[in-house]
Amino acid sequence: MTTTPAATSPRSRYHRQAYVFVLEALERAQSILGRPKRQEADQHVSGPQLLEGFRELAYEQFGGMALTVFRQWGLTSTNDVGHIVWELIDKGNMRKTEEDRLTDFFDLYSFEEVFGNRYPLNVAAAFRDE
Repeated sequence: MTTTPAATSPRSRYHRQAYVFVLEALERAQSILGRPKRQEADQHVSGPQLLEGFRELAYEQFGGMALTVFRQWGLTSTNDVGHIVWELIDKGNMRKTEEDRLTDFFDLYSFEEVFGNRYPLNVAAAFRDE
């Protein structure tokens, strides 16, 4: 998936901020993969790669509250992220290749496990000698 410069304002069952977050997650995934900035060649990422950027950005921005935030936005699974991506594609905010499928996003990880039970807590700072 790649982004296009169009503004995002889709109407859906998801909160508007969920769409913004998915676009930010795309940029994070491109950064993780060392892909060029928007509107340059070879910036495509796959569904699983986008979801890795989504996970990393969620940990950074929301920490242990990610699951709560996503539930408020109507996101309960990676399937929902895929539906948002496809809405953004339909609205012209993202592009896809012929190989990309909505099902690339389905059931790749459990939100409850990744953002709830298995959220990685970094307590190193609490035990650091200063």
